[in-house]
Amino acid sequence: MFHLKHTHTIITSLLFCIIGFGQSDYKIKVIDIDTNEAIQNIQVINTQTKDTLFTDINGYVRTKNTGEYIFRKIGYSEKHFYIQNLNTVIQLSINPSELHEVVITSNLISKRLKTFYSSTDIINKKEIDRGNSVDFAPILNKIPGIFMQNGALNTNRIIIRGIGSRNLYGTSKIRAYFKNIPLTNGNGETTIEDFELGSLARIEIIKGANSSIHGAGLGGTINLIPETALLNRSKIQNTMTVGSFGLFKNLINITYGGTKTNVNTVYSHTQSDGYRENNYYNRQTFTFNSNHYLNKNNNISFLGSLVKLKGYIPSSINKETFLNNPTSAAPTWAQSKGFEDTKRSIFGFTWKHQFTHSISHSTSIFTSLKKAYEPRPFSILSENLFANGIRSRLIQDTKNLKWTLGGEYFQDFYILKTFENLYKDYPPGTGSIQGNMLSNFKEKRHYFNIFFESDYHVTLKTIISFGINYNKTGYNIIDRFNIKPNLNQSGSYKFKNILSPTFGLSHKVSNSLNLYSNISHGFSPPTTTETLLPDGLINQNIKPETGWNFEIGTRMKGLNNRLHCNISLYRLLVKNLLVAKRIGDDEYIGINAGKTQHDGLELSANYQFLKDKRMQLQGHINYSFNNYFFKDYKDNINDYSGNDLTGVPKHIYNMGIDCNTTFGLYGHVNFQYIGSMPITDSNSLYSEAYSLSNFKIGWQKILNKKLKCNVFFGINNIFDTTYASQILINASGFNGSQPRYYYPGNPLNYFSGIIFTYNVY
Repeated sequence: MFHLKHTHTIITSLLFCIIGFGQSDYKIKVIDIDTNEAIQNIQVINTQTKDTLFTDINGYVRTKNTGEYIFRKIGYSEKHFYIQNLNTVIQLSINPSELHEVVITSNLISKRLKTFYSSTDIINKKEIDRGNSVDFAPILNKIPGIFMQNGALNTNRIIIRGIGSRNLYGTSKIRAYFKNIPLTNGNGETTIEDFELGSLARIEIIKGANSSIHGAGLGGTINLIPETALLNRSKIQNTMTVGSFGLFKNLINITYGGTKTNVNTVYSHTQSDGYRENNYYNRQTFTFNSNHYLNKNNNISFLGSLVKLKGYIPSSINKETFLNNPTSAAPTWAQSKGFEDTKRSIFGFTWKHQFTHSISHSTSIFTSLKKAYEPRPFSILSENLFANGIRSRLIQDTKNLKWTLGGEYFQDFYILKTFENLYKDYPPGTGSIQGNMLSNFKEKRHYFNIFFESDYHVTLKTIISFGINYNKTGYNIIDRFNIKPNLNQSGSYKFKNILSPTFGLSHKVSNSLNLYSNISHGFSPPTTTETLLPDGLINQNIKPETGWNFEIGTRMKGLNNRLHCNISLYRLLVKNLLVAKRIGDDEYIGINAGKTQHDGLELSANYQFLKDKRMQLQGHINYSFNNYFFKDYKDNINDYSGNDLTGVPKHIYNMGIDCNTTFGLYGHVNFQYIGSMPITDSNSLYSEAYSLSNFKIGWQKILNKKLKCNVFFGINNIFDTTYASQILINASGFNGSQPRYYYPGNPLNYFSGIIFTYNVY
């Protein structure tokens, strides 16, 4: 009996061992749906056993049981999912009311927003969809410290903390990326407004010279993150919008989601007659974004974006016309029928590899092309651009130390030609006619960044950060038009290599209060236009703008997690200020003119007024105080030192209320106040302050298990305010004409639309 009893015990034990050995763990990886980055410390709760697990630093968790699980973390919307496959990827969406807790990757080191050492903001999908999904300006202007002026859908200027205000017709001195692909060309110019808003899931913004890993841009960095399809779910969505001034937009979104692969495609067509003469706009875009999770250690993604745009240009008008006939275009632009015709494409491939539990690697290879033709009253511009580059970094994430080391190489090949515009020699209404060639440049522009950034947990509550960027920028020019030795501009031009450090500190005072501070250096090289002298030669003495940023701030929450508040104080000191000096009608040159000082206060607050089973009511308020002035600026015999910086309002307010209900009704009301701003360096002329009010209301209904409908209606500029939506600073009148300072903003206008979503499975 004794022998048989022990034999039975041994056999039973062996059977259990065999069963246990044969049973595989179910591996689950949890990622952010927008960025595809792993999320650690996610609660994974088995709904039957109530057992709770947590994801590791790579977003992984293992379980031996199938069944329904709850995935939960502050900052993300809770998700229920039935686990039955050995390997499963779970995507979580951010919770708009708890952005402080969201994990972001703007500096390539994953961490919660509230522990960032710099002023960083997130614009989520809900905020992107608040307006008519056509204009970037209302979305970006919600963020304190940012001011986007838009003279037309294809005429914009983004200003961050006063940087970029002196660029006349576009955006410069601000870095921008589209999922790790640079949108800023080798000339330092950035265009984001051509991209389709409906293809974006999130916009992350770093304000000031605080990003060593993004080239240490003087103004800051804007990251556009494209929308990702849901795994294990596919859909077809169509959005049609109509509105004032002939606005029509149609957007088709088709997604496929498998267990390890997702694909998101977006096609859009937008057109508008515009509020003003010579203001017609027509744009088509196609965006492709796919992610493939090959195995535990490898995933790859592809990104493609195509834009075809033709937009006419009404340009700026003088004060008398602005007040009495704002729909008019500038006479020369109307007579020449000036426009821009642009074709643009971007393609990128990213590979991410996990070497060990704590060390990973990411490499992106990208290319972009642009072909543009722009008839202007003073000349016709023809541009061809081909760019490519690589961006690679190594990342280590341990308990107390996180760091990333990498580099970015970018080069573009740029062909610029200008021709005579003979429109004056032909009958009125003919428009632009190309004449003889005026210039023909072939340029190769390149830059190289090496960067390092680290976060070290000195204690559980204190993090110190250090970053450094080394930049080398230059360009080669071949002048293919002027063959005379004394006029030929061919040659190589290089700027002095720049080393830009960043020092940061973040401290957790309590669960509801975090403090941060930083000191950082940034720079901005001049554009090709700014380096050209009046006689067409290159100014080899012009220098990049450089500056130091000093900042302290706090992020806090309270009132049972209903209130979230950010406050920051900063000072930005800029030297070798680049200013545009006017030498003719719509012609400018760049000069280094002195120093500016940018002192500012930024405040943002979000409050959850009501949150129950049937309704959510949330409000926000943002305020920017911009005390920017010329510290040292002399222009010939004029001394403008001490004057307010041109083109930036001193006060900006933005407030709004959002309402959402479980029975489908939703709405948004927004109010914005823009203070007066100096138009001239002498401060002899200021623009008028103005305020705008907008609202949007909608209703969404689930028609059946697969079909969903969303109908919306909105009004912009409810009180029909007359205002200048963009200012052309330091304009001068020629041949007895008045200076053309003003781009009229749209009067009261409406938009309406309908969205149909069909879930395939």
